[in-house]
Amino acid sequence: MTDGLESVFIALDTADPLRARQLVRTLGEGPRTAGYKVGKEFFTAHGPIGTREVTDGFPLFLDLKFHDIPNTVAGAIRSSLQLHPAIVNVHASGGPSMMRAAAEAAREAAEQQQIPPPWVVAVTVLTSLDDQDLKAVGQTGPVLDQVVRLATLAQDCGLDGVVCSPREIGDLRHHCGPDFRLVVPGIRPDWAVSGDQKRTLTPREALDAGADRLVIGRPVTEARDPLEALQRLADDLA
Repeated sequence: MTDGLESVFIALDTADPLRARQLVRTLGEGPRTAGYKVGKEFFTAHGPIGTREVTDGFPLFLDLKFHDIPNTVAGAIRSSLQLHPAIVNVHASGGPSMMRAAAEAAREAAEQQQIPPPWVVAVTVLTSLDDQDLKAVGQTGPVLDQVVRLATLAQDCGLDGVVCSPREIGDLRHHCGPDFRLVVPGIRPDWAVSGDQKRTLTPREALDAGADRLVIGRPVTEARDPLEALQRLADDLA
């Protein structure tokens, strides 16, 4: 487990490159974080070049949640390593063959490029979903059972960890051990609104429970003063 703000990836959930660059410049004046998360919204609009321009020099969590046939996902993972990401992710529901292909592709591509391999982590159950949502799409609940099932499968397939809700940290530590990486969105400081996240904890609670990395976006990026919000977050974690 990592303590403090250096465990936090700030989510750049915007399609506006000027806005993203301004956020990185502004937040760069404050205490140092683990890096920045770029997801589908920005990447679809601006691709690898735009992503590199915005995050160059900072660790990158490339949050594209690959989910396809094994060969396609392996190719996507290889391509993504051109950005030297610290973390990449896939959907655990893509199955064991797909996850094994992703893990192997990341190791091979990193060795070829002589760079540190990224964490390859699997998305279990999106933090916007609850038991009723799982039932609606025909998945077996409750949410915690499905999370543990998929996390155990990901571990068996050689992945480094999972993306999970903060409320599942303790159970995943119990089932998957201390070395399995837990990347945790759904983080809301006491002073922030919960938004569309249904299974949340505060940053301090999540780290104390055993999270390795936290993903925090709107409480900082949509604050009236993002730098002040980042400092407030750092104070919460101190």
